[in-house]
Amino acid sequence: MIILGIDPGFAIVGFGILESERGHQRLIRCGAITTPAGQPLPARLLQIEDDMAQLLSAFRPQAMAVEELFFNNNVTTGIGVAQARGVILTAAERAGVPIFEYSPSQVKQAVAGYGKAEKRQVMEMTKRLLGLQTVPKPDDAADAVAIALCHARSATSRLAVLDPATPGSGRYAVRSRD
Repeated sequence: MIILGIDPGFAIVGFGILESERGHQRLIRCGAITTPAGQPLPARLLQIEDDMAQLLSAFRPQAMAVEELFFNNNVTTGIGVAQARGVILTAAERAGVPIFEYSPSQVKQAVAGYGKAEKRQVMEMTKRLLGLQTVPKPDDAADAVAIALCHARSATSRLAVLDPATPGSGRYAVRSRD
């Protein structure tokens, strides 16, 4: 199975593409979609949509794992990220790729074994689990790889159920078995 992990943003969208077969994962590619700071938001969103369409077409993932939106103190930035996340979800839906959403604590739990792990612990475990020489760069790409790895590892330990809020869609909510 090919999994596309996405760390949403509007300045930088991290992506990580993994192949997962029988409990083993291999990094295919990772990187970032970047948009120029001086560009108006609608132009940045269009670029994200175009680049997402290219990624989805080139790698044909069977699943997209995306981090749920987490608002910190900067609501203005959060609104831009939410708009970019909407474009990302739309691109996947248009391509017919099932979407799985994970909270930051779910990613930490699946990768590092502790839902409150520090970022560096998650990155080190990502590197070890995938047998990489170094942590992927930039940080947004490393986060996206961890999100894809979360999906690969969670697929066997969690139930994926269709989200009843979106009947007929490919959106999934990932819930614990407990």
